[in-house]
Amino acid sequence: MSADKSSCGPNLNILVLEPFYGGSHKSFLTRLKTLPFHFDFLTLPARNWKWSMRLAAPLFAKTLKENGRRYDRILCSPYLDTAAFRGLAPSWTREVQLLTYFHENQFAYPVRREDRRDAHFGLTNVTTALASDSLAFNSHYNLNSFLNGMDNILRHSTDIKLHDAREQIRLKSIILPPGIDFSNIDSAEKPLQDGPPVILWNHRWEHDKNPELFFKTLFKLDEEGIDFRLIVLGQSFENSPSVFDEAKRKLSRKIIHFGY
Repeated sequence: MSADKSSCGPNLNILVLEPFYGGSHKSFLTRLKTLPFHFDFLTLPARNWKWSMRLAAPLFAKTLKENGRRYDRILCSPYLDTAAFRGLAPSWTREVQLLTYFHENQFAYPVRREDRRDAHFGLTNVTTALASDSLAFNSHYNLNSFLNGMDNILRHSTDIKLHDAREQIRLKSIILPPGIDFSNIDSAEKPLQDGPPVILWNHRWEHDKNPELFFKTLFKLDEEGIDFRLIVLGQSFENSPSVFDEAKRKLSRKIIHFGY
């Protein structure tokens, strides 16, 4: 676990809890630190997200008890079991607003096979939403898919009904798209508009980004003689989908750049 601190102003002391400190989550928090508040981060590396979602809450609660620090707000990731954290954290946290920002939700997050989706992670998102004082979702789609996914899964509970859960969550939720810094693009020289179009892949090299559909579409364009150039960015991992190797081989003459 790492602790990262930034002092941008004396107005509020904010604790950020992020069990998946990487990718878009890390980018979001990096930009957040430009706000005029004081931030302390408690984070875990961006791997083994299922273990982190299960165990980050008791770990962060224990850390908070040991360091004795107090905060005006606590901002949580959707990878944190916020209900468990709230129950295990020091008693002073009961008087502090606990906010959760949903980058994604476990009802809509892509899985390799739908019948292997673990419902318990979606239910953890539900108890997290109920335990938080305020919620922000990065898009209307994210909020709506969360609410609909929750309704669908709760129908399987025959003995326990949470009749007002949807309304509770909806009333304390807002849509807050993440900020994007375009300053480097705005200051760059305007590119020349000659030559074939350039197609960009700028995601992680993992199945949930559906690289098979993306590259098979490019294979089809290539077979039809449609000219283009290709840039493949994004972070790769030890077990990246094999379609990336296939694309590097089949589209080699069109590639401008291939790698992180």
